[in-house]
Amino acid sequence: MQSLTHLFLYKVYIFITELEVVPLPSPRERSREPAESPGWPRAAVRRAGSPGSGHGRAGRGRARQRRARGRDGTGRDAAEPGAAMGKLLAVALVGIAAALAAERLLAFRNRLNASREVAPVSLPNCRLIKGIETGSEDIDILPNGLAFISSGLKYPGLMSFAPDKPGEIFLMDLNEDNPRAVELRISRGFDLASFNPHGISTYIDRDDTVYLFVVNHPHQKSTVELFKFVEDDNSLVHLKTIRHDLLTSVNDIVAMGPDSFYATNDHYFTDFLLMFLEMFLGLTWSNVVYYSPKEVKEVASAFYSANGINVSPDRKYIYVADVLDHSIYVMEKHANWSLTHVKTLQLDTLVDNLSIDPRTGDIWTGCHPNGMKLFYYDPENLPASEVLRIQNILSDEPVVTRVYSDNGSVLQGSSVASIYEGKLLIGTVFHRALYCDL
Repeated sequence: MQSLTHLFLYKVYIFITELEVVPLPSPRERSREPAESPGWPRAAVRRAGSPGSGHGRAGRGRARQRRARGRDGTGRDAAEPGAAMGKLLAVALVGIAAALAAERLLAFRNRLNASREVAPVSLPNCRLIKGIETGSEDIDILPNGLAFISSGLKYPGLMSFAPDKPGEIFLMDLNEDNPRAVELRISRGFDLASFNPHGISTYIDRDDTVYLFVVNHPHQKSTVELFKFVEDDNSLVHLKTIRHDLLTSVNDIVAMGPDSFYATNDHYFTDFLLMFLEMFLGLTWSNVVYYSPKEVKEVASAFYSANGINVSPDRKYIYVADVLDHSIYVMEKHANWSLTHVKTLQLDTLVDNLSIDPRTGDIWTGCHPNGMKLFYYDPENLPASEVLRIQNILSDEPVVTRVYSDNGSVLQGSSVASIYEGKLLIGTVFHRALYCDL
């Protein structure tokens, strides 16, 4: 990225140096050529080649030659002082634009942590999960140890190892000694060909029915798919597709009822080029939306890119990760579903999805140490992975622990970390998934 900065500034320099800036005529030059200059009578123009001028026909010929070359005999037009000022203004504007672009570029690099590297932190008894090869972007674990995993995300600007393969939802039973990932069958009638799952969330109703909410991007649009989980035959029954004008660029979701949820929009724009421009300029137009069949409204705004979202075990607080701000926002939830900002925890990494330990209330998150490597994928310089554990986030001094980090040789682009009974699942945007016994 630094080479791009240098290239941009070099191009601006070349452009400026190649501009022809004509100096203003001196008073002596202006005195020699009065033609059509401000304040000179038009009769003076006619006298240049008139019989009484002493020049005659030869004088008229020389006058025509001077006019062909330019009115002062040098190829310059008498109106060129204004043109010169215009060029000077253009140079100034280009310089200002270059300075602003360079400042935005540096700010963009900082938001992506473009220079950050992390030391490895390994965990014992870890293994890659067989069968998950094209991502495990989000994970949600039920109280009984069943883990849902979304896989196969195709997202603008990010790598995909299987761009033509539909997305999948996997299930793992973490109570087993050697748990394996099993793809869940989805009921007929649902468009599997365009299934592109992103964030997920579960909700257990009073009758123990398990609902799975899935953020979906069919044809790069945003919908929320509502499924009912049928444990007996490892299947999902599709109940409905939710669309709304406020759900434009949905990233993650946290279920609050059988048909209500909070969702993050990670961008204001949906076009890829405009999304990139939004990030490059550092626009804080991302938000959080509350949805229910009776009411849909924006409840929080002014994020660089609202990403992961979850709820505290007592359901009093909503946690929102702003991936480009390197922070987690704590929001108090009110009876009318509105949110009030309580505090912000600033970190030094790009925070993705958030998982909550239901027993302790600790936040576990998959992070991107260097976002530049994630967006500009290079097999020779792989995106790293990082897992943080945040304890006592509501206190004055939360404890942040780096539990795991890898340079990409094992796990690329970690996006989520979820814990159950001393077992840790680490998911990625487009790579593998890791299972560890803590």
